[in-house]
Amino acid sequence: MNIREQYKILEFGDFGDERGSLVVAEGSGKDIPFEIKRVFYMYGSSDEVVRGQHANRRTEFVLINVSGTSRVKVDNGYETDIIELNRPRMGLYLPTMLWKDMYDFSKDSVLLVLASEHYDGSEYIRDYEQYLKEIGKK
Repeated sequence: MNIREQYKILEFGDFGDERGSLVVAEGSGKDIPFEIKRVFYMYGSSDEVVRGQHANRRTEFVLINVSGTSRVKVDNGYETDIIELNRPRMGLYLPTMLWKDMYDFSKDSVLLVLASEHYDGSEYIRDYEQYLKEIGKK
């Protein structure tokens, strides 16, 4: 499958006015294609740090740079693509079993992550060779 058919760029509604911006992202299939069970965010990373470096067997994610910018490299074992998260209205939906690397964080980057599952370390694949075996590439 073409990697660009696996992930999805989301655009959230902007309801700002003279008081400032207000971006809304609702879960359970409205804006976020799953029920949100976990929320976390990354900040204070430099442009030399690489985060992620894993795939998930059960968890889906939406990544939103609510401040600053970062890049995400997605890899399905056959192809890779790089997405720049550069505006707070933009989300990146990642289904299960995509390898992901987050990197090139701007100094003001705050990367918000919405997850479909509670944390369970056993469903993470942190070794790329193991990932390739599980997707049938090796």
